[in-house]
Amino acid sequence: MKYVVLQVTLKEKFVGTGSGNLTELEKVINDQAAKGYRLHTISTTNSSSKGLLGGDRIQATMVFEKIN
Repeated sequence: MKYVVLQVTLKEKFVGTGSGNLTELEKVINDQAAKGYRLHTISTTNSSSKGLLGGDRIQATMVFEKIN
């Protein structure tokens, strides 16, 4: 496969600012790099949660390209 498309949902911290799981995003990128892919494109979509724990969600869609 020449391209791989993956999505990761980043959850905002309940208290304070910043994402609570940037290490998960970093792991996905590093895992694909180890397989010979590089990050070609990333796009994000924001949504908010009105549930008990609240917090915003950012859906990151990444396209990885195989390095020849």
